[in-house]
Amino acid sequence: MQEKKPPGTALITGASSGIGEALAGRFAGAGFNLVLVARSADKLRSLATTLARQHGIQAWAVAADLAQAGTAQQLADRMKRARRPIDLLVNCAGVLEHGPFVDMPPQRHRELIALNVSALNDMLAVFVPPMVQRGHGRVLNVASIAAFQPVPMLATYAATKAFVLSLTESLAQELLGSGVTVTALCPGITATAMLDKAQRSGTGLGTLPAFVVGDVGNVADEGFDACMRGKVICVPGALNLAATLAARAAPRWLVRRVGGTVARKLTPPGR
Repeated sequence: MQEKKPPGTALITGASSGIGEALAGRFAGAGFNLVLVARSADKLRSLATTLARQHGIQAWAVAADLAQAGTAQQLADRMKRARRPIDLLVNCAGVLEHGPFVDMPPQRHRELIALNVSALNDMLAVFVPPMVQRGHGRVLNVASIAAFQPVPMLATYAATKAFVLSLTESLAQELLGSGVTVTALCPGITATAMLDKAQRSGTGLGTLPAFVVGDVGNVADEGFDACMRGKVICVPGALNLAATLAARAAPRWLVRRVGGTVARKLTPPGR
């Protein structure tokens, strides 16, 4: 009996926790070998060992700080030396900061842009061209429903995710017929460590009702399915999908006003 060939190798950034970790499990379950990338070496090694044992795949842990210039190219060079072509790229590494724009130091804004925008752009620039040359590949960029409208108190974060969504849509059109698909996963508020940190910061996010907080496993399942089907935009959850459709259909002044009202309700007095 001929041994079944694995579907390929998926490189997943931000894989040590949250949506990235859940996506790693989903792709491993589908038979993909994994390259797991994040800053936390211990967590990555533990996850790689667990997924390899559970799913009978190969998994490699690579500790790297993608916010540092040149890291994406170093990672691509490392994969080339290992003769490990990347068939599927998941850009999930990201950071969130909730609070008034004027209260955040310039360095923090730069950190959000460096990881959410520059690092993602660098990863695409070094890994997508080889996919096009081979005539096949898939990309899953993790954006957010914040990409669809301005979000006061998350101004820089929302702007970075708008970049991710726009870039994804542009590349999806550019690469039509190349054998390479590009998908944007746009989850709403999801139960992850990132949300826990934001809630502990004393913002109104701690008062969110349970029904608006998505399950990380469900988000990963929908993202995986959309990526494998080559769908350009995936918004998990009926409530989130309705919100994004409304944001795109409504006048911009109304979207801004609604966003401002919600932000004020979520902001504790005195902030």
